Amino acid sequence: MTIKIIAVIGAGDAEGELLSTAEEVGRLIAQNGAVMVCGGLGGVMEAAARGAKSLGGLTLGILPGLDKNDANPYIDVPVTTGMGDMRNAVIVRTADVLIAVGGAYGTLSEIALALKTGKTVIGINTWDIKGTIMAESAEEAVNKALASLKL
Repeated sequence: MTIKIIAVIGAGDAEGELLSTAEEVGRLIAQNGAVMVCGGLGGVMEAAARGAKSLGGLTLGILPGLDKNDANPYIDVPVTTGMGDMRNAVIVRTADVLIAVGGAYGTLSEIALALKTGKTVIGINTWDIKGTIMAESAEEAVNKALASLKL
């Protein structure tokens, strides 16, 4: 059995439509039997984890600090790193494919690391970077992510 791991990346201080989109991405990841990995904190990360948990999905949070209690309440497996923003590399390496929902500079670093390592990045309202595959909706993003896995 091959486990599909899809990362959802985006800003920790997002709001409004981005949060709704991230939550829908999380739901669709769980619905398709994949594990959802994220940075484990708030904003897009929390919304995606909430969405995945709403359908019984497994959520993994790669935390920047050393306290598991920092994880949002929808994270099943909190992984403490003590690495701060450097934990972005762990998220990228853990994921089979990444979906960026909005995002600031931390998201930009994750996109760059993913593309540098040959991972597929799907983007919704995020940085328009050569190599990123843009999507207009959560459903389109998750479908593109799953198609890229070729499983």
